[in-house]
Amino acid sequence: MKHISAEDIRKMEKIYRLNLINSCSGYKSANLIATKSKSGNPNVAVFSSVTHIGSDPAMLGFVTRPLSVARNTYQNIKETSYFTVNHIHEKMIEQAHQTAAKYEEDISEFHKTGLEEEYLNGFFAPYVKQSEIKMGCKYLNEYKIKENDTLLIIASIEHIYFDEGIQMPDGWLRLDDAGTVAINGLDGYSLPALLDRFHYARPGQEVKSFFSKEASQ
Repeated sequence: MKHISAEDIRKMEKIYRLNLINSCSGYKSANLIATKSKSGNPNVAVFSSVTHIGSDPAMLGFVTRPLSVARNTYQNIKETSYFTVNHIHEKMIEQAHQTAAKYEEDISEFHKTGLEEEYLNGFFAPYVKQSEIKMGCKYLNEYKIKENDTLLIIASIEHIYFDEGIQMPDGWLRLDDAGTVAINGLDGYSLPALLDRFHYARPGQEVKSFFSKEASQ
């Protein structure tokens, strides 16, 4: 098994180090965050840092890079408070990846990538029409991560949209049925396959699968 030390990491060529460190932490969520400026210009960008924060109240978070250069997504959220989180699915990975290109502020990634804006129930920010699981969110707070000058953005989940066919009776969403992909590193897109799902783990109790013969009886 190959061993790499912290000293080895510090001495690495920049792109090699970037690829290694971005992939070694495991698969990450693949989402498009869409916003709209006060002047009405829509923006959409790929993010691999969206994560669950809490379920009651329903919240999520994502990390934005340092503000040493213009960050249109962050600026729009700060000005309007609203944004959407849209799952990336297997049939849209090329368009989603292209949103990472550095377009000028007045150029909409929607128009350049073939992704379509969709407005639902009067929500200010656009959703991505091609996305099969999407959430409307409202900015709550931000926390600076001083070690690298990034920001953790915290938001409430105001709306959720998905096809009813992917939801199990207990509320759980089967993401593989929706074709949701995961990101490996910065530029690798993978389609996860569900292996199993287990009941709540308790000390001294046997691990039980939701898909076992006993559970289906």
